[in-house]
Amino acid sequence: MTRQITAPDGTPISPFAFGTMQFGGRADADESRAMFDASVAAGINHFDTAYVYTDGASETLLGAFAAPIRDQLIIATKAAYVGGSGRANILSAFDTSRQRLGMDSVDILYLHRYDPNTPLEETYDTLAELKQQGKIRHIGVSNHAAWQVMKSVAVAAERDLTIDIIQPMYNLVKRQAEVELLPMAQDQGMAVAPYSPLGGGLLTGKYATESGAGRLTEDTRYRARYGQDWMWQTARDLTSLADKHGIDPATLAVAWAAAHPGVTCPILSARSVAQLQASLDAINYDLSEELHAAITALSPTPAPATDRLEEG
Repeated sequence: MTRQITAPDGTPISPFAFGTMQFGGRADADESRAMFDASVAAGINHFDTAYVYTDGASETLLGAFAAPIRDQLIIATKAAYVGGSGRANILSAFDTSRQRLGMDSVDILYLHRYDPNTPLEETYDTLAELKQQGKIRHIGVSNHAAWQVMKSVAVAAERDLTIDIIQPMYNLVKRQAEVELLPMAQDQGMAVAPYSPLGGGLLTGKYATESGAGRLTEDTRYRARYGQDWMWQTARDLTSLADKHGIDPATLAVAWAAAHPGVTCPILSARSVAQLQASLDAINYDLSEELHAAITALSPTPAPATDRLEEG
């Protein structure tokens, strides 16, 4: 059974989350506020940020917006994307995050990436201390391979801790999580909040023409991540399928990611309410089994992990 994550007032985690990576960056304060309000109105109570997002503006804006209804929300932030997962770096970054958020505690603290250079014992001793102090309610890990998660689970258990949620990348053209991470999470009872269900904007359909502009044309990191020809063909095919059914391709992409039985709450994000709306529409969209299968067939299914060694 998946571990239950609730807001401080006991409200269960919503089936979708909102990621504030654009707050204070591509989205100014007014647009950020509008997206926060639209998300709450749509039933979202889980908001995700990180120490490194927009030089702190993301946490600062989210904290201000969330303050009046803090107990109704699940607030997650992340530490140790830079500087390693040592005690001093985690404590320093998290203190700064809490100050920006204006919160004594957060509901989820993620390790933003795996650090091979710091003993896991030091990392989880630090997280145990923060939990004992009531500064964090749940521990999560982001951008970890399955073996890294399970190695961390063992060390955490020695400190009477559990890893309650993971945050992998997952979308129609990045399906590696299906091989080990999602089955692992189901087996271990971990919640899963996957990011980038729209593939950095590729699956919105806006790049279907030469005039499409955005992160995939402006950001070299995203261009490299989604640079393979078959990915762009999948996006074009998704747009064609969406047109056939009279639905926005972004709605289908988000609904597809949410449909995996191992997924708890895909993280939605955008630069404006207008851009966000198609993703919000997925919340109430009833994706049929037939359409789900048709979408799945648009991209290669990852090779399954083997349960045993081949006999020879």
